[in-house]
Amino acid sequence: MKDEMSNHRFDSLSRLHKALDMPAPMHPLVTLINNAGGNIPLERLPSPHILNFYKISYKMNFQGKFRYGQHYYDFDEGGMFYVSPNQITGGHLPLSDQTGYTLLFHPDFLLGYELARKIKEYGFFSYSTNEALHLSEKEKTMIISVFQSIEEELKDRIDNFSQDVVISQIELLLNYSNRFYARQFITRKAVSTNLLQRVEEILSDCFQSTDVQKQGLPTVQFLAEQLNVSASYLSDMLRSLTGQNAQQHIHNHLIEKAKEQLSTTQASISEIAYDLGFEHPPSFSKLFKLKTNMSPLDFRRSFN
Repeated sequence: MKDEMSNHRFDSLSRLHKALDMPAPMHPLVTLINNAGGNIPLERLPSPHILNFYKISYKMNFQGKFRYGQHYYDFDEGGMFYVSPNQITGGHLPLSDQTGYTLLFHPDFLLGYELARKIKEYGFFSYSTNEALHLSEKEKTMIISVFQSIEEELKDRIDNFSQDVVISQIELLLNYSNRFYARQFITRKAVSTNLLQRVEEILSDCFQSTDVQKQGLPTVQFLAEQLNVSASYLSDMLRSLTGQNAQQHIHNHLIEKAKEQLSTTQASISEIAYDLGFEHPPSFSKLFKLKTNMSPLDFRRSFN
């Protein structure tokens, strides 16, 4: 599989353009593929494949599943998706509608700019199943205008200011995406609320079960796998609903369970720590004090 995928790795934009029978890119580290007319044969790309670039795509009419890493984006009818470098992508149905825009840029294009660090903070590059960004008509117009501005800059104005302008446009695209995902969490509140309820149920079951003693504290990744979403999406969705991310929800359940045991049992602090999945009791005491401003022992004494 490794040898096969090495033949399907695109380490340069020139090679990618050649595979699509397109002219060479104007810039070696960034390109905008305008397939709004649907005339670029994207089906020529091997499926799946690996890109050494960041990829931001808006698919106008795409329906179905699109592979990303070990997961899939799930599209209802078009939307945006985001891929970080060196991820397996593709695996879509060969007859799916590929009209839209795709921006590709190498991490080196960002060197020397704040965005080189900041881009890692955009959680949607780690989103996956059922997490494509669905745009309203107004949002589509805004996103397409940014793609078109980047295209115009790359076509007609390659000069000493081009990189500054394009990076500003990329950052605008990412900030719009942040805003629109926040809107999506709200407008799909029924789905998000159901997910929140499932989080609460899973955590309650975990801390009521003896499995936590054997397997350790539940992690954000564990929660995400149980819910069939990515860890980044789960945390962002929970933050939009409750103001707290997934890790904070885990800690809330842990502290409530600890308070229950401290106030209703005679178990030692160490026994409670082990019972809650901690390998080292001091770690439990430190977290408890951080969350409650009291040590476990002081909390217990407050009930006497």
